[in-house]
Amino acid sequence: MIYKLATMSDKMLKFVKIGQQNPPKRSIDERNKDFNEIYKEFIDEKAKTQSSRCSQCGVPFCQIHCPLSNNIPDWLKLTAEGRLEEAYRLSQSTNNMPEVCGRICPQDRLCEGNCVIEQSGHGTVTIGSVEKFLTETAWENNWIKPIDVKNEINQSIGIIGAGPAGLACAEELRKKNYKVTVYDRYDRAGGLLIYGIPNFKLEKHVVTRRTKYLENSGIRFVNDFEVGKDKSFKELKEKHDAVLIATGVYKPREIEVPGNHLENIFPAMEFLTASNRKGLGDKVESFDNGILNAEGKNVVVIGGGDTAMDCVRTSIRQNAISVKCLYRRDKENMPGSAREVLNAEDEGVEFIWLSNPKEFLGNNKVQTVKVSKMKLGEPDETGRKKPVEEKNSDFEIKADLVIKALGFDPEDLPGLFGESKLQVSRWGTIKADFDTMETTIPGVFAAGDIIRGASLVVWAIKDGRDAAENIDKFLKNKTQLKQKVA
Repeated sequence: MIYKLATMSDKMLKFVKIGQQNPPKRSIDERNKDFNEIYKEFIDEKAKTQSSRCSQCGVPFCQIHCPLSNNIPDWLKLTAEGRLEEAYRLSQSTNNMPEVCGRICPQDRLCEGNCVIEQSGHGTVTIGSVEKFLTETAWENNWIKPIDVKNEINQSIGIIGAGPAGLACAEELRKKNYKVTVYDRYDRAGGLLIYGIPNFKLEKHVVTRRTKYLENSGIRFVNDFEVGKDKSFKELKEKHDAVLIATGVYKPREIEVPGNHLENIFPAMEFLTASNRKGLGDKVESFDNGILNAEGKNVVVIGGGDTAMDCVRTSIRQNAISVKCLYRRDKENMPGSAREVLNAEDEGVEFIWLSNPKEFLGNNKVQTVKVSKMKLGEPDETGRKKPVEEKNSDFEIKADLVIKALGFDPEDLPGLFGESKLQVSRWGTIKADFDTMETTIPGVFAAGDIIRGASLVVWAIKDGRDAAENIDKFLKNKTQLKQKVA
């Protein structure tokens, strides 16, 4: 026992001697000119050194605050010891996309933000960067192999939506030997990962590499497919033994102010999709004609979440004249990642805190935004202080392009699918049993944002994995009942 403890202290708990060090960022001048990821990757030694700072807590708060309950202390220890393949195997045992989460998870609000040594003032272990390093190392060394299905079960699952929830569920069900088909209305799999998140946070080859792996594992993808148009929901249900709805939420929230009808005012997803499609080499008319291109324009983005940060940082890279972000609360109360706000500030975005659009002004096209100053009043039912308009505080901001990043709501899926039996909540999300994730239609399940509302990718992966477990139980019970009847 004494020997083991000595070994542990030799390899780990080095936070008192070694300071926190993130992978270096590319210079602002360099990264503002392109859409490549801004963080360089850890080299082998740096990953080992930073992993060795882990304090190996008796109660691992990093793991507790990870939606996937990733076994972070153990794979940090394995990394520090140079056992990289074992570390990767452990990291992916609870996470279907560690290379994605390592890049885009808001670690400052989850694992890293709750790291014990961060609380003690030593600076958090750089968990996300190590996670990214491990998975990239795994790809480079060919440790990631397609799923080998030897005894395929003659039962199939249809998954509607090729975002993180759908992809995670598809992989887990394929590991259980089921036939899996993923349907998506876009021309590429990945959902938000491919069209919503900019390259400088998540380069698209990372997503396409993952979906190719799933294809090579025998999962079938049907793109450009709309339920209710290309095939009815009833037909899809009859074709498969179980169905998962994992469509995400894409309906943009609106701001009801005068002048909302003016040209050059767009929802965030429309702007980001155009930019991402262009980056993928597609012909994008709305970008090529300048309408959804920020170049040479004064851009105003409304919102304070991660989507708003994606929009302001994209605008910078498109060579906008100025980029301003309006948010009705202060910096401390922003819902987005503090790290992303800092990156945006560094890159030249101007934040106008405690401000709220009151009117869009212009002749046909938006020219200015009338803004009211706000102050924080009494807390609401969630505990957050309500923003209250200050009297006689209006001012105007020049705007050639306004982007509304106010969040997303569910689409009317019962209407789109032509399925009235599919019940929704008062918020429009699909009603599903909390334990089984089964909807009001037997054999139909739901996962991700479509049941919980707009949330994080890591939660979508968690839901997809849970859905796979529940679908597996459902199909096994179904098989047993058939055998009893027979």
